[in-house]
Amino acid sequence: MSNYFIKQEKIRFQHVDYAGIVFYPRFLEMLNCLVEDWFEEALDRPFSKMHETNGIPTVDLKVQFKKAARLGEILTKKLWVKNLGGASVLCGFQFEDENGKTCLEGEVTLVNVAFMEDRNTIKAEPFNEEMKNKIKNYELRITD
Repeated sequence: MSNYFIKQEKIRFQHVDYAGIVFYPRFLEMLNCLVEDWFEEALDRPFSKMHETNGIPTVDLKVQFKKAARLGEILTKKLWVKNLGGASVLCGFQFEDENGKTCLEGEVTLVNVAFMEDRNTIKAEPFNEEMKNKIKNYELRITD
């Protein structure tokens, strides 16, 4: 296994601003889609089922915008695990253009939470062993 979860995305008109480049909040939406796809396709925990009793909110996000991405380009989006805690996971991510140049990179911390029956209260809940083992398949240590 490459330790990366990889998806490609075409930059569409909906993603760009008047200058024809990706409007920065659209990058964050693309990141959220990458996380959602990772949970469904790689971890067998689709949001449609998970959100009946649990959630996986973002609690910390670090982003560096490296270069513009333009309408019509295909981005390769990569996600990997940098650190797995009891109820949290720190992931690295990188979006590259068709020439392998980085457009966006950073880190996102996600926390596994349980909803109480009234859905007004949430609390951190440790990942079970099966989920931890699936997440560990994407561990990758990258040194700067």
